[in-house]
Amino acid sequence: MSLTEDKAASSTGADDIVERVPTGLLIGGEWTEASGGATFEVTNPATGEVLRSVADAAPEDGMRALDAAVAAQESFAQVPALERHGMLMRAFELLHERKDALARLMTLEMGKPLTDSAGEIVYAAEFFRHFAGEALRIDGGYQASPQGGGRFLVARQPVGPSLLITPWNFPMAMGTRKLGPAIAAGCTSVIKPAHQTPLSMLALGEILLEAGVPAGVVNIVTAMDAGGVMEPMIRSGQARKLSFTGSTKVGKILLEQCASTVMRTSMELGGNAPFLVFEDADLDEAVAGCLQAKMRNMGEACTSANRIYVHESIIEEFGRRLAEKMGQMRVGDGSEDGVQVGPLIDTDAQDKVDALVRDALDRGANALTGGERPDGPGYFYPPTVLTGVSMEARMASEEIFGPVAPLTPFTEEDEVVAMANNTRYGLASFVYTNDLRRALRVAERIESGMVGLNQGVVSNPYAPFGGMKESGLGREGGSVGIEEFLEVKYIGITTG
Repeated sequence: MSLTEDKAASSTGADDIVERVPTGLLIGGEWTEASGGATFEVTNPATGEVLRSVADAAPEDGMRALDAAVAAQESFAQVPALERHGMLMRAFELLHERKDALARLMTLEMGKPLTDSAGEIVYAAEFFRHFAGEALRIDGGYQASPQGGGRFLVARQPVGPSLLITPWNFPMAMGTRKLGPAIAAGCTSVIKPAHQTPLSMLALGEILLEAGVPAGVVNIVTAMDAGGVMEPMIRSGQARKLSFTGSTKVGKILLEQCASTVMRTSMELGGNAPFLVFEDADLDEAVAGCLQAKMRNMGEACTSANRIYVHESIIEEFGRRLAEKMGQMRVGDGSEDGVQVGPLIDTDAQDKVDALVRDALDRGANALTGGERPDGPGYFYPPTVLTGVSMEARMASEEIFGPVAPLTPFTEEDEVVAMANNTRYGLASFVYTNDLRRALRVAERIESGMVGLNQGVVSNPYAPFGGMKESGLGREGGSVGIEEFLEVKYIGITTG
């Protein structure tokens, strides 16, 4: 029995939920084994226990999936927009119906607390509802030639078979943020989820089939050797679009590969978000916003507040309040009631966060709370607030991707804007001030694709998501999100 066959699945045990998820590759509408029956294990980061083994695709499996997407492209491009709208709306409804079961599944494989996982399912579903509407608004143009004797017809058509690569930190939402516009635009796809969290995507694949998405339109390939599986598909010339969310390092490799066939790309890459608190900010709001911006997803988010700059006149009080709040957060297995901070995704992530904290402390920083790696099973790290972090510390320039808040004082606006912009990244930033003129002035000066003014979360399905500089190319979400999956075609018509 599959997860989607039982609408009461949320009342079943955790192990039962895991057992309901398909573990094969989804190719051409069928679940199939990988070549040679190869598999890899998915583990629970809170305990280290194996949850399930799933198909481990080889390069030839990826090409089979791409062949299925190519074969389905022409017919799917002809499906009326209203039908594509219906598919996405049905998937939206199914995600809500199975929210509890899907949330438990996500918590088991990724670690975030159940309340956060449930919130992600709602967030993920909203991308389907948003792009269902966008499917009905794909427009074009018609005008008389300025020189006379003809007409210009402008049409928008699906770009074609697309390759979608999603990360482990938001295993459902990053999938719907890519699949939503692809389906709405009439594009088929091959999606490869992160090997740490494939179960959420496999469950989503079942939901899309049940929602009426035709065979071959969405294909899912799970693999440990992501580069080995993806590169042949990229270089084949059959795929016409790549959408990737992940590290800047990997993004650059993919861009080089895509250049060989001049493939269209969308890249949502790393971040190093500054969080600015001016002296006139409401401290209660600023602390609450910082808690959101820092601790969402245990700090494992590309938009996470990475460098926290607080005016020198209030930094002591700000630090005291933030440390008090973060120190009170309950750390543990995300499936347990009351847990607010789950484990990091794996031992590599835990090692990196611990090394960054050790480096900062060695350079003179002080820990107001946390700062010590715990013993025991699971990849946990306590919420940590550091003061006196040197600009030479690694975390001043590297993405932390964990529950660590480094505080740095500043004196003047020009100074802190320069500090905020002193990075090769430019994804998100946050500004807290009650001075409207300053708020707009600083927001325009900061080099980032998104700015939160007196708010700690900027992600929204109805707004464009993306960055500047080495944080990426293109935008996801909002009304512009579907444009990434559409080509503009001009047709000249002679009337004279």
